[in-house]
Parts: sequence; structure tokens; C-alpha cells
Amino acid sequence: MYKNGKAVRSCAGISRRAFLERTLATGIGAVVAGPGALIPGQAAAAQVAAQAAQGAAASKGVLTAAHWGVMRAVVENGRFVKALPFEKDPHPVPQMVDGTPSLVYAPSRVKYPMVRKGFLEKGPKSDTSERGNGEFVRVSWDQALDLVVRELKRVKAEFGPASFYVGDMGWRSSARLHNPRAALTKLMNLHGGYTAPVGDYSTGAAQAILPRVVGGLEVYSPQSAWPGMVEAAELVVVWGADPLVTLNIGFAPPDHQGFQCFEALKAKGTPVVVIDPRKTETAAYLDAEWVAPRPQSDTAIMLGIAHTLYTEKLHDEKFLKEYTVGFEKFVPYLTGQSDGQPKDADWAANIAQIPADKIRDLARRMAKKRTFIMAGWSIQRCENGEQTYWMAAVLASMLGQMGLPGGGLSYGYHYSSSCAPAATAGGLLALTAGKPPANMPPRIPAARIADMLFNPGKEFDFNGRKLTYPDIRMILWGGGNPFSHHQDRNRLIQAWRKPEVVVIQEPWWTSTARFADIVLPATTPFERNDIDNCGDYSRQFIIPMHKVVEPQFESRNDYDIAADLAERLGYGSEFGRKDEITLIKSFYEAAVADAKKKNIDIPVFEDFWKSGDYVEFPVSDKARKWVRFASFREDPNMEPLGTPSGKIEIFSTAIAGFGYENVAGHPMWIAPKEWLGGELAAKWPLALISQHPKYRIHSQMNDSTARDAYAVQGREPIEINAADAAKRGIKNNDVVRVFNDRGQLLAGAVVVEDLLPGVVRLAEGGWYDPDQPGKPGALCKYGSANQVTQDVPTSKLGQASVAHSALVQIEKFDKPLPPVTAFTPPANG
Repeated sequence: MYKNGKAVRSCAGISRRAFLERTLATGIGAVVAGPGALIPGQAAAAQVAAQAAQGAAASKGVLTAAHWGVMRAVVENGRFVKALPFEKDPHPVPQMVDGTPSLVYAPSRVKYPMVRKGFLEKGPKSDTSERGNGEFVRVSWDQALDLVVRELKRVKAEFGPASFYVGDMGWRSSARLHNPRAALTKLMNLHGGYTAPVGDYSTGAAQAILPRVVGGLEVYSPQSAWPGMVEAAELVVVWGADPLVTLNIGFAPPDHQGFQCFEALKAKGTPVVVIDPRKTETAAYLDAEWVAPRPQSDTAIMLGIAHTLYTEKLHDEKFLKEYTVGFEKFVPYLTGQSDGQPKDADWAANIAQIPADKIRDLARRMAKKRTFIMAGWSIQRCENGEQTYWMAAVLASMLGQMGLPGGGLSYGYHYSSSCAPAATAGGLLALTAGKPPANMPPRIPAARIADMLFNPGKEFDFNGRKLTYPDIRMILWGGGNPFSHHQDRNRLIQAWRKPEVVVIQEPWWTSTARFADIVLPATTPFERNDIDNCGDYSRQFIIPMHKVVEPQFESRNDYDIAADLAERLGYGSEFGRKDEITLIKSFYEAAVADAKKKNIDIPVFEDFWKSGDYVEFPVSDKARKWVRFASFREDPNMEPLGTPSGKIEIFSTAIAGFGYENVAGHPMWIAPKEWLGGELAAKWPLALISQHPKYRIHSQMNDSTARDAYAVQGREPIEINAADAAKRGIKNNDVVRVFNDRGQLLAGAVVVEDLLPGVVRLAEGGWYDPDQPGKPGALCKYGSANQVTQDVPTSKLGQASVAHSALVQIEKFDKPLPPVTAFTPPANG
């Protein structure tokens, strides 16, 4: 291990998207070679890598990493047999670490290049309704790549660049080099362009509204450093988040420092209020006051708190005047002057089904104490979710504590330890997609993929712009699983039949791979060399990720696949193929140069890589006390926000000018169409929350042994309140059918007391397992939540996912249990 003890320069950290933007500007866009013909320098580089890996394995394991943490891999006779937690990890996740080796050897691995039989015989004229249930045929790599090249040339010639859709929302494997999206999009940039998604399923509504209100994305921005926050906060409100679950994972290998924050809060005894239909693990650990509102009523509660602050003169008029614009235009709505309905605590209580006195009391406590609000992403993943995040900013502005230690609002404290103090880590470079062509087609909101496939040529509104859905003829996807993360899967199945060609690069037979025409087997992170920082926001460590084992079966690196395609298309020289070690060295040497500017010495690459060990950077006292929005508060004129006014926009002239139905220039309560307070609840009386899973990252690791920690009768668990279960004759561990007009699934019942009656919870990311493969309406035998969620946009602002706006019914499943086959490969697979 290399550690430098010199003083560090305070910095705020960097968001994953800011990093991507920065590395895109850098323009490093070479790709590595994998199995197959050796290229110049590859043999020597491979020898160096192998020697280093062997040396590390002989001592304390090969250092490697994933979205759930840094690990040391134990290798015996060329086989990855055990993963050990990183000695510097303050909170490793044993279930995920222990399950890591099983990913390499999972029965669900895609072993060989495979082509759907119908497509192999008829090409783009094949019957696309066979996707999901058609027979696959094993082919050679040359044959598979030639098929892809043939279709790339044909589709471009016949329909143009906009007819390609290149997916991947970002949750590919951790690391700086082996990024399937960067390699694939570099290829497609050289091919003339493509249609790409904008935003994501996690925070689509937030990404639309927050830049207009506070001037930035915020959800992926560094948050106030936890040591300073814990020291100063007198009250913490956790709203729609469960950090002790979601902090298990990160976009980069997580440092898990966020857990230290909550340990410190508990040790200090800081009062905590958790607002959530479920008494979460975070609430239980902190012995928090639990407020259980009706799902999707958060905006109304915030308005009720704001009304109390205003009428009791507890709001900070000075802050509102100096740091915000438009409060005077919001007040008539808040008081009811504009519509006859005061948004007081009694009004909010009727909507949220919580006591009005609780709302008033919370308002008074928040005003009288230094209050820190942690807003979870779940509360914007609903119909009109933009309004909730906008109103949270208004509420925080009325309290007047933004930019103060221990005060204000965070939209990301529950994510990837974004509260970790930033170290002086030399910034690693990464593989990038290179420069896009000048005529790049416009991006389409990520969650509107089914609408796009169904409606080529249709015009739609998106955050103040008019866009038109392209006519997609070919889909290419690497490092993602849209059949897991998209809502209303039965609708997606029908939409997925529209394109002529679907190509998927995957290590495992996910549901998306099963609905492909061509499936290219990709390596896992443990079958290749790479490098990464540990800690999205602290960047406290640089981790050498030595190859743990050789690629399994005929799997190849995503980048080699893209490089081979580029060569076949005649773009080989522009693609700039290089070997792994050369590229990893270039990424690392950028960090060396960065550290040198700060008078910090780190080893040269050869010593670093040979050692197989990490580099650690120090953290300054100043970084531990960094406060988000502090510079803005100190001098709003010199440090303005990125809004048109430079201030927090309680009223947005731009949004008011869009003229969207039910969208004003200020936040407001808009009743959802599908919620417990509406007419649909008479038929579908249970609100479904599809929360983030505890022991996987969305659908990743569902096919590992980590599943043993939570599965009920081999199926995804669903939590149900004891009273709701008793009404339906359901007992703990029963298999139940969850259904509505959109679909149906089986799940294993977990009967609990600490869940609001009328609410059930089924984690997102469970693998789709239809009893009738390829057919819309099939029963999912394992328990995938998106069988029953709705595929409608949050609003015209964000056009984002509404995963938590779903109503269902549940009944005990009394028929013979069908076997779970989600993790078994298709025939010949």
C-alpha cells in the first residue's frame, strides 16, 4: 500500500456525470485487445499483468473491485474461489462480497456467440414476435461479428444514423477502461451517429427540474461532508430514503464512508425523523421518529409544513429576499388566495393521512433547530415527481439554512457516500467515446424507450423543447438490462418487436439477452485488467484491478468486440486500438501528474502495478467541514447558481412559459392518477413500492449466491402489512400472486408490522421469469416488480419514470408452484 501523509487541498469531489463530461473533453478513446490475434506490445503487457496478479495472489489475494466494494480475490488452481473484504473498507457487505465468485461461474453465463434461429435464417425479415422464446444457435465469433457488421451497414444506408438506438443507462461494471458504453458509442460515433438516451431511471424528474431551480443536477453532486454535518445538525429529516440499504453500493467501487455518518449521528444522539411508509432499516438503527404517510403525498406534506412556517412567521425572510426569486408569486398559492384552498396542515393531513398536529410540530421543530433534510430519489419517481423536488427546495429556502453547516437540503446523501470528504486523489482518466459527429440525432428521455419504439415520427414535449421520436431499426446495448429497469414489461415486450435487429453484449442470460437477435458473450470484471478510484466522491484510493481469472468459455471484453467491429467497418485506425496495460498506464499517469501539482508523491506506474496494491490519499480538516452551497451563501453575486437569475428559483419564468397543463411557474400539489387517494384504489387497493434491493445493484447479482440471503421459496420477497395479510389469508413465507391490469407475478410473502397498511414493498431488479416466454401477459414466476408498474411519464418536464405510482392486488397462490427458471440459460445457451 502506498500512502502519502502530506496536507491535502480541499475540494468538493466530483459527480459521476461531471466526471464523464470531463473525460469526454479529454478525448482518450482507445480500446483494448482481448482473446485472439496479438497486437504490438500485447504479449509483453500480458506477461507483466500475469506476473503481478500471481504475486498478489500468492500473498493476500488479487485486488479487484465492483459496485459493492473493493475486494481481494483468492485464486486456487486458476479458479476464483473466495472474495475477502478490503481491509480499508469500514463497512463491507459480506453477502455481496461472498457472492462475487459465483458470478463468474453462474449457470446463467453466456458461453458463446449466439444468434436467434429465425434471425439467422431470415435476417431482418424474421418474425420478431419470436424474441424471448425463439431458439438460439451457436455461431463462431467471426460469423457473429460479420452479421452485426452487415446490419450496421444496411441500416445506415437504408435509414440513417437516427435509426440506431444505443442504450445503457450507466450501470455497467465498475472501472475506468472496460466501459461497454464508451466503446460501443465510440464505434457508433465513427459510424455516423446514433440515437441515445438522456437522463436515467433513477433521477429523471430531478435532472429536469433541479437545474432550473438550483442550477445543477444535485442528485449526483458532492454533498456536505458528513463530519461537519453531524457536528452541527440538531435535527435530521430523512425523507423517502433508506441510506443503510442504498449505501451498500456505488457507481465507482464504494468507500462506504456514508455508514460512518450514520454511526456518528447515532453516537451523538441527534434527533432524526424518517418520513416513509416503511419503518426503514435506517429508522430502526437510529431509533428515529417514524412518520408514515400515504405514498405520493410528499409534496402536500411539504406544502403543509411551508404553510405553518409562513403563517406563524417562522420562515427566513432575509434568506428568501437575498438568495431566492419568486417567493411572492408562490405565496398566493400557499395561502389559498389564488385558488380558495389554503395548503395548511389540515389540508395536507387529509391527503397524506397523517395527523395535522404532526405536520405543524415538525414545521416548528425544523425552524427552531439547525435542520438537515435528506431527500431520497424515491419521492421524485412518481407522477409529477418534479413538483416534489421543487417543493423541497422551496421548503429548505424558507428555513433559510442552505449553505450552513448541518443545515439545508441534500438530494443525494443516501447515494454512493456522496457525503464523504474529498481526498487529494489524482484524478484518473478513463475510456471515452470520442467526439460525436456534427449531425448527432437528438437524445430521447431514457424512460420513454417504449413510446419511442411505438411512435416513430410522433412529436412530444420535453422540458421546454419539442422533439420527435425517431424510427428505430437497430438496437445495440452493452452493460445494461432494459427488460429489468423499464416499467410495464408487457408493453415493452410488444414495443421491442418493432426494431428489425437487436444486438446485446452480456456476460449473463438476462431477460434483455433472451429478447435479442444476436448475443455476444462479454467478460466479467474479474476476467480482465483495469483500474479505478475507490469512492465516487472521496476518491481516496486508486485500486489496481488485476485480472483474477482467465475469460470463461468464449467471452471477450466489450472493447475488443467494438474494436473488431470497427476494423471490419474500416474504422480501425480511427478507433485506436491499444493493449490494456498501455491504456491503464495512461490513465494512472494522469493521476501522477495531478498529484505532482499538489506536491504529493505516488509511485510510478510500473511499481504500482507490480505491487498489486492500492494508493491512498489523505483528507484535510477543511475537506471534512466542506458545506454545499456555502460559497453561494457567502457571496451570491460572485458565486451565483446556474439558474437564469443566479438564485434559487421558487418561481421559474421559463417553466411558466412552457404552457404545460397542470404545471405552473411554482411547485404545486397535483393529485396522481394512480394512488391510494384516487378512484383506482377501489379496484387495486394496495400501493406498490419497488425499492432498491439490499444485496444487489438493480438486477446485478440476482443470479449469484447472494440471493440466498433474501429469497422466499426461491422467489423475490414482498413485504405486506400483517393486517393486509390476514385479510387475504396470507402467512409469512407463502407464495402470493401480485397482479393488476398490466401484469402478474409470484413472490414470497414477508409479513411485517412496521409498514403502512395498504402498502406493499417488492424490490426492483428481480429477473423476469415468464411461464410463457416471449408472450405479453405471462406470469413472472420469480417476482419482477416491473410486471405491474406503469409506463407513463412523470410530466412533460422530465418525461421520467413513475415506478412508485402503481396499485396492485395480492392473493395467496394455491396452485402447484412452477419452477423458477430465470437463472437457467435457454436451450443451447
